[in-house]
Amino acid sequence: MKRQDIEQRTRELLQDIIESGGYDLWDVEYVKEGSEYYLRVYADKEGGIMIDDCVEISRALEEKLDVEDFIEDEYILEVSSPGLTRKLKKDSDYERSIGKLLHIKLFKAENGAKEHIGRLKAFDEDTLTLSLEDSVNQKNKSKNKSKKTATELDTESVTFKRDNISSARYEYEEKGI
Repeated sequence: MKRQDIEQRTRELLQDIIESGGYDLWDVEYVKEGSEYYLRVYADKEGGIMIDDCVEISRALEEKLDVEDFIEDEYILEVSSPGLTRKLKKDSDYERSIGKLLHIKLFKAENGAKEHIGRLKAFDEDTLTLSLEDSVNQKNKSKNKSKKTATELDTESVTFKRDNISSARYEYEEKGI
């Protein structure tokens, strides 16, 4: 069975588990690292996912995987949070990330840099629009010059072609007290 088929079938098995537990399925991946295969499930929920939640999902999924038995290789099942700096892959990831601070890396420089940090304003199948609060390039340019204020950096919205984006992930934001 192909990797994509294993991931899709696993998503189908997870549907009831995720819905009944109030979870949000972020991603499923089946990968080989060294000589080991891993079936990884990334889930979240409002307020954050806890270890007990991961155990609950893992146990319920293990039962279904044992019954279905569609994965030929020996594998290790891992269930975890997608993390604070989670990658965005699908439209549904971008949809739930409107207004969030993202760090994008580009294949080819645009707007003077290959990396940009900003709040996701909008997206469609071809583009992604960020309100730039900061850019790695602007940081580097301002090292020897006077620093720009947050309001000066927050004034620019830039649209990037999605086929030029090598990766997009959440940027860690420290919450104020």
